[in-house]
Amino acid sequence: MSDMGRLAQLAANPQDTTREEIYLAVASLYRVQGNHLNNREKDLMREILQRLTRDVEMAIRIALAERLAEDTSAPTDLILLLADDRIEVARPVILRSPLLTDEDMLRLIAESDVGHQEAVAARPHIGETVSAALAESENETVLVTLVRNATARISGATYEVLVDKSRKFVALQEPIVHRQDLPPVLATKMCGWVSDVLKTYIVRNYPIEHAKLDAAMASAEHSLNSGPSAPRPTPTESAQKLVEKLYTAGQLRAGFLLRVLHQGQIDIFDLAFAKLLDLPLHETRRTLYERGPKPVALACRAVGIDRCVFATVFKLSRQARLMKPVLTAADMQIVDGAFSTYTKTAAYEELQAMAKKG
Repeated sequence: MSDMGRLAQLAANPQDTTREEIYLAVASLYRVQGNHLNNREKDLMREILQRLTRDVEMAIRIALAERLAEDTSAPTDLILLLADDRIEVARPVILRSPLLTDEDMLRLIAESDVGHQEAVAARPHIGETVSAALAESENETVLVTLVRNATARISGATYEVLVDKSRKFVALQEPIVHRQDLPPVLATKMCGWVSDVLKTYIVRNYPIEHAKLDAAMASAEHSLNSGPSAPRPTPTESAQKLVEKLYTAGQLRAGFLLRVLHQGQIDIFDLAFAKLLDLPLHETRRTLYERGPKPVALACRAVGIDRCVFATVFKLSRQARLMKPVLTAADMQIVDGAFSTYTKTAAYEELQAMAKKG
């Protein structure tokens, strides 16, 4: 029997060997022989590690993550397994492993919890696409961690998103203003809502024309008095790039839709829905907001959103557009019928037919 066969038997029936010993033995074997294993053997080792992870003490998993965090020869699958573990285990790998790609970072942002997102935000030298994805978060600690990461590359479009969010996230203002690459025009814009101390810093450190400063102050005051802004007719470039990147990587799923909707990121929600439905954004918005509950139910069915969360999707998406999320008893019967009558494929085809009719 091969080494892996014996390890698989031990994982199923530990006998006198502890699960920790088996876990470390498999991880060590994977690390040393990973490049020489066939796909079946790799699958077996991943399955053993995944099965044992919940039973192995966290201290051992952390020690393994620390040992492999900077190892360029470690199997990528093993690094990804550790990155998906509890944040205490995942942190050293997310922060330091050179084997993790932008696509891996985007998946973690989309599917993992705030702790993992903060670790991604703190990772040295993250690129503009990853920064753009992080900037769409509604969690203050994630945003602050991003802007305090001096090595993070942040595009002008992403800075616009961050500066707008600094209106409500006060803790975001100071680190943004102190970034060396903040466009001066955006620094000027921030004078409309930051503290006097930060205004003084901006005036001293950025080339600002007084006329533009006065205009920024007036614009900010108007925005604060006019209530919440409506979703953009054309979402930001960073939002479009995020959705496209997740779709290309096969990570654009129903769970992502629900997460961004709960976070109030309605533009990303609409964009992602449009991408999954293969419909233009304007047609998707008509389907979701102008045609009643049945098309919304069909859209949810088509992308894999479960019936049990339909009411939440209907309510939150309409509230984000300042619409009343009213569902009558008759509406609920129609919704139930849509979920029970249509398969995912049939719901998708029905929406495509509706779009062609206009």
